[in-house]
Amino acid sequence: MDKEVLEALNDQLNSELYSAYLYLSMAAYFDHMGLSGFSHWMKKQAEEELGHAMKIYGYIYSRGGRVVLKEIKRPPHTWNSVLDVISHALEHEKRVTESIHRLFDLAREKRDRATEVFLHWFIEEQVEEEQVFSEIKQMLEFAGETPQTLLILNSRLAQRK
Repeated sequence: MDKEVLEALNDQLNSELYSAYLYLSMAAYFDHMGLSGFSHWMKKQAEEELGHAMKIYGYIYSRGGRVVLKEIKRPPHTWNSVLDVISHALEHEKRVTESIHRLFDLAREKRDRATEVFLHWFIEEQVEEEQVFSEIKQMLEFAGETPQTLLILNSRLAQRK
């Protein structure tokens, strides 16, 4: 595997671990607010991000590379509102999407077709990630952060499997 592609894959693995860390911090914020459904949803999101990291981990080794874990920066732990948390998560997902696109472009530049194919799943996954956060954000913007809206969304998000 090309050295630059390997380094970029390790960077992406680290980014996915940070995403899990960020969503766990958001879950803790929601638990502190008494919004257990929002917290549950974010914990599931954190688990999903760990799965993404492990997918990259396995791919690196399947190609004869070496995983090199890097420091994970501390995520924020306070926000101004529920909408602020969701907006932050959406912007984070957009940055992850950009990162995956850059990685895909690098794989293409290096003519690493196996990595290109591997990254297709992540590209499709990011469309879903951004869509889900966008929908929650739109609901909060439309209905406002009234107690009724938060309780309805809290109940809905608690049902995530």
